[in-house]
Amino acid sequence: MAGEGKYIYCIIATNEGRNFGPIGIGGRGDIVSTIGYEDLSAVISNSPMDKYVVNKENLIAHEKVVEEVMKNYTVLPMRFCTVAGSAEEVRNLLRKRYLELKNLLKDMDNKVELGLKAFWKEMKVIFQELADEDKKIKSLKEEIANKSLQESYAEGINLGKIVKTALEVKRDKEGQEIINALKRISYHFLLNETQGDEMLINAVFLVDRAREREFDNQVNELVFKYAQRVKFKYIGPTPPYNFVNLNLK
Repeated sequence: MAGEGKYIYCIIATNEGRNFGPIGIGGRGDIVSTIGYEDLSAVISNSPMDKYVVNKENLIAHEKVVEEVMKNYTVLPMRFCTVAGSAEEVRNLLRKRYLELKNLLKDMDNKVELGLKAFWKEMKVIFQELADEDKKIKSLKEEIANKSLQESYAEGINLGKIVKTALEVKRDKEGQEIINALKRISYHFLLNETQGDEMLINAVFLVDRAREREFDNQVNELVFKYAQRVKFKYIGPTPPYNFVNLNLK
């Protein structure tokens, strides 16, 4: 049987002992509380030393705690399944990395993460635009249409490569237009990898809470502007998971 440790959810700037209730990961009803060093505290709960399975249930449990704490504090999220062996190990983390954590808290102060994904609605339209815009694509499509399946095999492979490159150029251009409209309102932003042909952007923005409404309004303007062409998925506010990556080491 695994020994007991301290699961660490996030770091906050307080020297007050806090009890956030029996909301700890693992479904045991463990109390989420704080362990402090000077004016920093780690938000923790008792936990087995076993590694948690990376599944929806555990990830949601972890995120719910961090989001509850975020209601009243600026948070530095810890990596999922960060478990210390003891309260003293948690205090040592805060002590050894005190200046680093203080600077990170200053950078993240009063900021939230907002995520935006954008998808082309009709790929037939996009592929037709590529053919209209690129004479080489149009010419190859016409050649392939007039050949047998066997004769057109090599040309089809070549066409696929050309279309893929042209699609990436188009994605970068149109995606950048969306990013440009939002990055002026954000403190920082990151572009994550897109998935599938339809996805234009997969971005996260670090935004000051005071400008969150302004950011919301700009997203709404983009939704209206691209209503016939692009579908948006807007997520947040969430803790700054993509801008802070803390672990015990």
